[in-house]
Amino acid sequence: MSSAAGEGFNYMSLIPFLLIFVVMYFLLIRPQQKRVRQQQEMLKSIVRGDKVLTSGGIIATVLKVINDQELEVEISDGVKVRLMRTMVADVLNRSALTSKAEEASSSDKKTEAKTAKLTPKKGQKEEKKKK
Repeated sequence: MSSAAGEGFNYMSLIPFLLIFVVMYFLLIRPQQKRVRQQQEMLKSIVRGDKVLTSGGIIATVLKVINDQELEVEISDGVKVRLMRTMVADVLNRSALTSKAEEASSSDKKTEAKTAKLTPKKGQKEEKKKK
């Protein structure tokens, strides 16, 4: 009799497959889910006056949000088109505004931290006056 016939299933042979699945999840599946979520949030937040880029490459201004699935956009002076929300590739003016707002808030926080270090607190002022 051979010794191989007496052995059971070797669970150690599954470890490489599990490691490959875990790596694939963190490198491919999870980032894709994050991008899909961001795209859905962007599409839900479209409001009147936003400039949008369609998946066909047309830049348009949103005139009216008809319902959850349709927008009325203006692609040229007086040319109005109904557009499916899913055909919007990007919101142009919002991305520029949010990045500028983030930069401004981070610079404000830095200046606040610098001035906080330079200006003495109320308790420190009173101690100096007593001396």
